[in-house]
Amino acid sequence: MIHRPSASHDLAVLVGRFQPFHNAHQVLLRRALDAARHVAVVIGSAFQARSPKNPFSWQERADMIRLALDEADRARVLFVPMRDHFDEERWFVELRLAVDAALALQGVASPASTVLVGHVKDATRDYLHGFDGWTLHAIERVHSASAATVREALFSGAKDAPEALSRAVPAGTLGFLQSWMKTPHHAALAQEWEMLRQHDASWSVAPYPVVLVTVDCVVRCGEHVLLIRRGHAPGKGLRAVPGGFLELRETTLQSALRELEEETHLDLPPAELLACLASTEVFDRPDRSQRGRTITHGHFFDLGDRHPPAVRADDDAAAAEWIPVQALTSLEDQLLDDHFQMLDHFLGLLPRPPIDA
Repeated sequence: MIHRPSASHDLAVLVGRFQPFHNAHQVLLRRALDAARHVAVVIGSAFQARSPKNPFSWQERADMIRLALDEADRARVLFVPMRDHFDEERWFVELRLAVDAALALQGVASPASTVLVGHVKDATRDYLHGFDGWTLHAIERVHSASAATVREALFSGAKDAPEALSRAVPAGTLGFLQSWMKTPHHAALAQEWEMLRQHDASWSVAPYPVVLVTVDCVVRCGEHVLLIRRGHAPGKGLRAVPGGFLELRETTLQSALRELEEETHLDLPPAELLACLASTEVFDRPDRSQRGRTITHGHFFDLGDRHPPAVRADDDAAAAEWIPVQALTSLEDQLLDDHFQMLDHFLGLLPRPPIDA
């Protein structure tokens, strides 16, 4: 059901990544504040590692939004960090539970009426139609600002970047960004942004949209999992599961075995490793990789309870090591792209809520 909301709603929900918060977001937030007594701002991709696409922590994004509010409105807004999931149904359930928990923590009664405020522009906003029982207030785009344009101004070093930023973001966000651009985070991400820009330019001559195919390997041995530390951008210094690009004359399994050997030199005979292949999964969310549309084939190898075989980093890996599975949740914001979600899928790192919650 879609209709123009009124202030009689108990709760308005606004979902976004806000990387960073800009003027179009501010319009949506104002509509949400006009629609209900309380507003839950759900900050997506909340625990991702910093990258040119996700440069700010969820706490920094919450601070930007607070800076756009007066004191009275700040008291009406609560922030709900939300991680991404491959399983869309799980994401819907966990988002509702997270909003309920945030309301309870603030002593706010369970809402009798909830309105979801959003801007429907393409398939990435299909989720707005997935909340049964919530009224959707779909708003036409009323400002040209976009997060991608703001990030380009942040990292490109173009002469007109300061002017572009001032046109696209609220004054409070502008001050925040100007201070943030003096930090080491900005310098490192600007280098990575340029590398990714050159990567995109190299594919610009292709006569069709480029879809890349990769493989990734989740290797568990007892209570440990094999991770590498990336030696090159994108994600230089971040942890990742071993993997890489599919070569022309390989199957995805052959590619997975080759990448595992090249990056980790896992000391296990190929036949024995093949016998440990427990499952495979395709991870194909359109925005899962910084390098554009990239579909990866995940391979889960369970080596059982043996002593972890020796490993040695090589190729794209600066390090290869066995990490305790119980330590992975504390490393979530240090993992490349969606590799934490991949690990969670195969290893069950996070509790699964009941689908009928």
